[in-house]
Amino acid sequence: MNKTTKDILLVALNAKFIHSSLALRSLRTYCSKYKDKLDMEEYTINHHSDFILREIFKKQPKVVGFSCYIWNIEYILSLTSIIRQVLPDTLIFLGGPEVSYDSVEWMQKNPELNLIIKGEGEQTLYELLQYFYKKEKRSLSDIAGICYREGDNIYETDPRPPIDLNQIPFVYDEDEFKQLENRIIYYESSRGCPYQCQYCLSSIEQGVRYLSLERVFADLKQFLDHKVKQVKFVDRTFNCNPKRSLAIWQYLKEHDNGITNFHFEISADILDDTMLEFLSTIRPRQFQFEIGVQSTHSKTIEYVKRKMDFEELSEIVKTIKRGQNIHQHLDLIAGLPGEGYERFKQSFNDVYHLQPEKLQLGFLKLLRGSGLRRDSEKYGLLYQQKAPYEILSTSELSYKELLQLKMVEEMVEIYYNGGKFLNSMRYLAFYFPNPFAMYEALAIYWEKQYYHAIQHNKYRLYEIVLEFFKQEFPQANHQIFREVLILDMYLQENVKSLPKWGITPISQEEKQKIREFFRDDNKIQIYLPKLKNYTSKQIGRRIHIEIFQHDWIEWMVFQQEGQPIERKTPVLFNYSERNPILGQAKSCKVPL
Repeated sequence: MNKTTKDILLVALNAKFIHSSLALRSLRTYCSKYKDKLDMEEYTINHHSDFILREIFKKQPKVVGFSCYIWNIEYILSLTSIIRQVLPDTLIFLGGPEVSYDSVEWMQKNPELNLIIKGEGEQTLYELLQYFYKKEKRSLSDIAGICYREGDNIYETDPRPPIDLNQIPFVYDEDEFKQLENRIIYYESSRGCPYQCQYCLSSIEQGVRYLSLERVFADLKQFLDHKVKQVKFVDRTFNCNPKRSLAIWQYLKEHDNGITNFHFEISADILDDTMLEFLSTIRPRQFQFEIGVQSTHSKTIEYVKRKMDFEELSEIVKTIKRGQNIHQHLDLIAGLPGEGYERFKQSFNDVYHLQPEKLQLGFLKLLRGSGLRRDSEKYGLLYQQKAPYEILSTSELSYKELLQLKMVEEMVEIYYNGGKFLNSMRYLAFYFPNPFAMYEALAIYWEKQYYHAIQHNKYRLYEIVLEFFKQEFPQANHQIFREVLILDMYLQENVKSLPKWGITPISQEEKQKIREFFRDDNKIQIYLPKLKNYTSKQIGRRIHIEIFQHDWIEWMVFQQEGQPIERKTPVLFNYSERNPILGQAKSCKVPL
């Protein structure tokens, strides 16, 4: 091989630009002895294939490797077949979870591939580089954890023993921090999972391996010193070792820089009182939790071998929510065995009533190597034969019902997870027997109007749900719902020009009183003390006063059910102060 150029090219195709590839960085750092030979490039699945091919071709690599996942495998295989044509002498290899199972089958179906790295790749790639550069006299058959082609034959070597994670250096350097300034940074403090959930590949691994706490603290110091915006821990169940996870959280609290947010996937039902008490002291938005519920149906939980006490989880989620300092993201999976459409409604309602900041409605994917894929016939699971292997139907759930759930998911994403309609949807929910019924009706309306096939600006989304309310409940007081939509609008932003349907006539006398409010030092001292040194014009740019015909502040504060009290209520929206979790402007009633 040419020893003066970077012969080895590692390629990642991320789902979005904001993402970054931890896997490639780990490989590159572990193999730093060959850094003069190794190059790394990141693209996204949204890049045009011609662009990626051109960039790879220009580098003329002797070896090119791709990191493969369910979201990029089909794209990668479309690239490798062409790379073989335009770079006939280049060795092409794949790695990653998507190709670590059924490796021989992947090689048989894709003759352009020379080699697949199975499982953990750090030590395997290092030994392959030794082989490529003849640092050691050995054959490919001596390297564990690979599947390779030799002539017309395909060979598989023994599995690679798990690596000591402490042998992998910290993967980010000064240049990396600069390059990733506006992207998500991922971090791994452990590998493996103690649970055996049958839809997850982590169930196949034996045990959990950890970085030493000393090493973790040193790594976290780097993130904190560089004031990165967000670090996502990729640990499968971060708090499976409570003592260790608490030590890491304590370190982060003690060294908080006031900026960096840390994302953790946790099992909420195993948080104890000590941890909950500690978490209540965390700076708002320093932590965010992703909590996998997946289903609240005990039979389904049993089928997928998941361990979860939903009652315990519910109480803990509520406790964290009361602290108003940690963003919680709860997950459900549609299409699990034993849970049909009607029973899934209950799982949805159970989780929705916990009011997490985000409710992710996902759909089962039958991953290669997973227990549910192996038992798919047993449970009547039909799924796409190509990645992402998403469920099509089950013994209890038809394809038609799955399509309906897809539309419900879209409504939840728009009208709940976006955080822009929180009060509107809470008010609307009083007209339905349960939350699922509300999103289901909204989904049917959207599909009937063909709105799901069109892009909508943010103000149009408010108008659509108002149209829906008028059609569903022609006898209701539409002005009240219009008001709560306007309330949500102003909680999000200081709207300069309301859409026509949102404009409320205001008298000259009321306009004058609002202007006088800005000039009244006593009122500024009481309601806007942090703006007391600003001019009335400067204050006017930072706040808005809207006069409502109903007392929405009392309705919000006391979580009242049903209709708000009818009384004229001036509301001040302060955009210089926002709720740290919801991002809403601070609001209060004011006298004019």
